[in-house]
Amino acid sequence: MVSPDATYAGLPGGVAVSHLSVYDWPAADGLCGGTPHLHLTCGEGYVVTAGRGAVQTLTASGFKETALGGGSVAWFTPGTIHRLVNEDGGLRIVVLMQNSGLPEAGDAVLTLPPAYLTDPDTYAAATAIPADAPEAEQERVARARRDLAVEGYLRLRGHPEELAAFHEAAAALVRHRLDAWRERWERGAAAASAATGRQLDRLAAGDAGHLKDADVRSEVPSARGKFGMCGRLDVYRTD
Repeated sequence: MVSPDATYAGLPGGVAVSHLSVYDWPAADGLCGGTPHLHLTCGEGYVVTAGRGAVQTLTASGFKETALGGGSVAWFTPGTIHRLVNEDGGLRIVVLMQNSGLPEAGDAVLTLPPAYLTDPDTYAAATAIPADAPEAEQERVARARRDLAVEGYLRLRGHPEELAAFHEAAAALVRHRLDAWRERWERGAAAASAATGRQLDRLAAGDAGHLKDADVRSEVPSARGKFGMCGRLDVYRTD
């Protein structure tokens, strides 16, 4: 448990950022792009910096496609199945992630066919990219899991009555991770919110003492070109 008096020094609001170059690999339906998936506790936002494409989303309310172009911003809430489509091969995005980057640290379930969602070991065998493998092998695995996820996603689009069962399977797959997720939330977004509350209380009492603790921080990517769910990632350590 993070102390309620702990200093918060992460990115504003407990968010995280990454630079994303969306995959240009064609899928079975002829579209190029990333791996369909959802997040269970995190929202996510896109700021498009180059290229043209779309984000396809699937929720209990139905299917939607949102166009993406230079300067556009799009975001969605937890539970939204999303698939990035790279229309011109050059789609580049700054991704904003809730809860100190939890979406790239476990809070994601790919839309694999049901046979791969039965238990964490089966799911991991179909989705894990070996970090110590040559780049060509990492790409092969990333592409294979993308294709499996597209297969499951297209099934869900055609059979929306199966969406509830996918939600239940996704929740069961991540249950063993929840304590670690809660710790990240406490250290990030919850700590940031609590810090604002303390500052408001002090200012209301005429105390501006916290201003003397102002600080400036910066980071360079801790990894470049990492194979992510939607494309190649430049990632940052911000927590």
